[in-house]
Amino acid sequence: MPQTNPRFVSRLTRNTLALILAGGRGSRLMHLTAWRSKPAVPFGGKFRIVDFPLSNCINSGIRRIGVLTQYKAHSLILHIQKGWGFLRGEFGEFVELWPAQQRVAETAWYAGTADAVFQNLDIIRDHNPDYILVLAGDHIYKMDYGAMIAYHVESGADMTVGCLEMDTERASEFGVMSVDGEGRVLKFAEKPKEPESIPGAPGKSLVSMGIYVFNRGFLFEQLIKDADTPRSSHDFGKDIIPAVIKHYRVMAHTFRDPRSGEQAYWRDVGTLDAFWEANLELIGVTPPLSLYDKSWPIWTYQEQLPPAKFVFDDEDRRGMAVDSMVSGGCIISGSTVRHSLLFSNVRVNSYAYVKDSVILPDVVIGRNCTIRNAVIDRYCQIDEGTVIGLDQEADRKAGFYVSEGGVTLVTPEMLGQDANHVR
Repeated sequence: MPQTNPRFVSRLTRNTLALILAGGRGSRLMHLTAWRSKPAVPFGGKFRIVDFPLSNCINSGIRRIGVLTQYKAHSLILHIQKGWGFLRGEFGEFVELWPAQQRVAETAWYAGTADAVFQNLDIIRDHNPDYILVLAGDHIYKMDYGAMIAYHVESGADMTVGCLEMDTERASEFGVMSVDGEGRVLKFAEKPKEPESIPGAPGKSLVSMGIYVFNRGFLFEQLIKDADTPRSSHDFGKDIIPAVIKHYRVMAHTFRDPRSGEQAYWRDVGTLDAFWEANLELIGVTPPLSLYDKSWPIWTYQEQLPPAKFVFDDEDRRGMAVDSMVSGGCIISGSTVRHSLLFSNVRVNSYAYVKDSVILPDVVIGRNCTIRNAVIDRYCQIDEGTVIGLDQEADRKAGFYVSEGGVTLVTPEMLGQDANHVR
């Protein structure tokens, strides 16, 4: 039998504390984050974005996790309480919520990514980990963190940065690194206007994933030093990494598919166009991210819902979905859905037509509606005969948001509806 790559579940992962930075507003997602933080945004039919780093931790054997929250965190908190309470405290396992609570100063909320961790140093000390894994809570990917932690220890690093190769023209949105032959970080520039290319690979740059592994003592030392530094923005990318690369051993760990050795799947769904595209990618016959991978499941809060139902089979009134993903609780009633992703509890009524669209949970689409190239937010009630996505100017006049890529976003507020703000 062919051997598969082993999981790096070991003493290293058991002695690691993971911190998921989940307090970001995600303003580039526009109205999708008006009432929820970016990590709480639904993704993939039944998940939320934060489920991906959380699942990566569990699948990697890391079962001590702190989730740091700040901006409009109520829906995120509810989701984690409902779906992530299965770990056993008596075995030292937990997913703890660490809200911004002014532990350091009475007027200080989290000022940056490094400050968010600094303000919780007393909690980290109590947990007494050997290694601290700092994760962004707003990216979509599947990664065995054990491999990165093992690399960190084997290379004798003080700090290790998870990174990936990216087209240079896109790299200006990220932290860009230069490394030597052994992978040691020599330079780091946060969102440079002219990103440096990888030697021997023109058009490609090495960018930070916002994933860091620290030795405990080193992290404490650097966070305290940064907190005492005037004019620091207290951010890992802007302040901590540039300050330590000259005097300490900072290594880069490139994220690759363990089977093929190629660049692994990773998406920053930080814009409406990227969010729409990443969701619709999942529909493909062989999508770049498989939600059907039993070896690396994505865990979430599983609401108890009936199966999806498709009703009516008349020539002009047939309930059908083609090249689509349809979640539990949905009813496709005498309507047509093509190349779309429907989250839980969506109802599409007779003679409606939905194509190339992402429909979030608890949406009702009325009769004779036409919806194309759209993202419909949770709890929207689309009135009978409404047309969305066919005429961008008409969409704007109706009060909808149209992205640069031509995706129309509709929220309950845009429809004049008093929706549940716990989304």
